[in-house]
Amino acid sequence: MIDTEYGYITPENLTLFTDLYELRMMQAYYNQGHNPKATFDLFFRDLPPDRGYMTAAGLEQAIHYIETLSFTERAIDYLHEEGFDEAFLSHLETLSFTGEVRALPEGTAVFPNEPLLEVTAPILQGQLLETIVINQIGYQSLIATKAARMRNTIERHGDGQSLVDFGARRAHGSDAGVKAARAAYIGGFDGTSNVAAGETFGVPIYGTMAHSWVQSFETERKAFETFVDEYGEESVLLIDTYDTVAGAETARAVAEKRGIDIAGVRLDSGDLTALSKDVDEVFEDMDVDLFISSGVDEYEIRDFLTSGGVGAGFGPGTALVTSTDAPKIEGVYKLVAIERSGAMEPSMKLSTGKVTYPGAKSVRRVERDGEYAHDVLGLRGEETEGEEQLVPVIEDGNLVYEFPDLSTIREVAGRTRRKVPPETRELEDPGPYDVRISSGLETETTELRERLQSQFG
Repeated sequence: MIDTEYGYITPENLTLFTDLYELRMMQAYYNQGHNPKATFDLFFRDLPPDRGYMTAAGLEQAIHYIETLSFTERAIDYLHEEGFDEAFLSHLETLSFTGEVRALPEGTAVFPNEPLLEVTAPILQGQLLETIVINQIGYQSLIATKAARMRNTIERHGDGQSLVDFGARRAHGSDAGVKAARAAYIGGFDGTSNVAAGETFGVPIYGTMAHSWVQSFETERKAFETFVDEYGEESVLLIDTYDTVAGAETARAVAEKRGIDIAGVRLDSGDLTALSKDVDEVFEDMDVDLFISSGVDEYEIRDFLTSGGVGAGFGPGTALVTSTDAPKIEGVYKLVAIERSGAMEPSMKLSTGKVTYPGAKSVRRVERDGEYAHDVLGLRGEETEGEEQLVPVIEDGNLVYEFPDLSTIREVAGRTRRKVPPETRELEDPGPYDVRISSGLETETTELRERLQSQFG
């Protein structure tokens, strides 16, 4: 049985959020005196289905791990029990990150093979980061992109409808639920139902009522009256517990009797488009907003809006926090350069389907007429066209980047998304974005491939 005191990831064991093989390699590096400087790139080889771009998110949490990297007594004790060497554990007790990190700011659009994060550090340090940075940046980028697709759909077909995350209960764990709310806000959502996300990240929180509230009273009318007596004009009433249109009529009657305009009503089942029109007729001369939930995603929002559905906002849940139509992104963290004889030399993989570009990178973006025209993936320091997207975050182990507040990141993400070509933002079969390989990177790749292949005849 797990002691409840140790049943959760805490600052005391966060450093252990890594894979065993990372620690085994680190021990071998240490014991063999092999600790050269290395550069690692975190990137996506391919995008999920029907994604023409991704929205970068999760950097702040990844950097927090790196910045506070420390093996506590609890972590050391556990690793001792697992058989790690005393000398290596003594080294871990004083380990801190001394290297460099460059990254794409959160909210930046990113495309295949472009580093979201680049780490240069002694290999023993850089190796440890693989699991956590893929976890934090990969998941939040996946959810931020899902959210951005919903916001883009509203901008294209709607009239400024709100988006509120209702997905915490369906997320794959409490941490995922809170991080999903943060990522969704970056992607263009207006808030979340999750109170912990509000307290932790300052995401605005919203809520209505559940069917259980209505069912707990003898009549629907009594349930609505009691709620309105408690919350007055802030009340949003859930009207589909029994009969949606009858529920709307009851909500109107309660509001009229109390002499107020309630904030809104929520529809959570049935033919949402048809019912929204019927409910809108019930409240046609009142200032009452209709909120739509019930498993909506960007496709359902598009169909709802283009079919004449009436709604002031949507509450996506499961489809958001699990990115149901594309539930994974294959983030990888690969060594691209290694120190030999005091100089950094490029390195790459040649395995089929997993070839990597060598060397520290540059990601430059060319903009024309307010729209992104193409990117240039090149070597760090190489002179190419476009504006550099990677920024210094940590230098010599010290944080040199000031993280924007979440609202600013959200605004940046919105401006960035609107500059991605419209065909690349399509919900289905998006057009590919033009990422060009620089002449320097192309030459480096070709020459290194030939040298490596020559070793095998």
